[in-house]
Amino acid sequence: MKTIGIIGGLTWLSTSEYYRLINQQINEKLGGVEAGKIILYSVNFAEIKVLTENNDWDGIAVIIKDIAIKLESAGADCILIGANTMHKIADEVQSAIHIPLIHIAEETAKVIDEKGLGKVALLGTKYTMQLDFYTKKLASKGIITIIPGEEDIAYINNAIYTEMGKGLFLAETKRRFIQIINKLQQSGAEAVILGCTEIPILIKQDDVAVPVLDTTVIHVSAAVNFVT
Repeated sequence: MKTIGIIGGLTWLSTSEYYRLINQQINEKLGGVEAGKIILYSVNFAEIKVLTENNDWDGIAVIIKDIAIKLESAGADCILIGANTMHKIADEVQSAIHIPLIHIAEETAKVIDEKGLGKVALLGTKYTMQLDFYTKKLASKGIITIIPGEEDIAYINNAIYTEMGKGLFLAETKRRFIQIINKLQQSGAEAVILGCTEIPILIKQDDVAVPVLDTTVIHVSAAVNFVT
């Protein structure tokens, strides 16, 4: 079995989901007491949050590239960045290492394409929704992406950084997210990408009528397939 290197702490809550899901999927696939070979480097999210809010992507890239190099040196056979937003600098990270970085948006685009969906909604931080690093990967498969309006974008972004990042998953926030998803479905979305690795902790498939695409699960599945 190959070894997965995870760049985590982005936030620790979703990183714990990565750890659980990787081991769960490997055990389901291989049986017995099989579990994943994982090297985890967890950052201090407070430092990354400041750089993100200052749009200092070069500063973030320096940190994440250094971690990726360390994980490769430690024996990782692939790298997962455990956050959608941080894939803004995925190309720079990939250029710094000799092992594959499994790209969360590329893997999500593959799943959407396999499902034959042509138009999907994207939820995530404002950076994931409004910058093109994510939607370009979807467009490469001919997938049309729609995002919420400005007010809803601000609400979602604030909830991610001030609530979910602190481990707060509130009932009122859940209700608002469901309302936003329902509006996007009415606008033609055939499915909704939960494009922040904390959102699947808040929103489950049973909460909404439209199919949900859990990017944490998709990312993990791609890694498990690679290492096994």
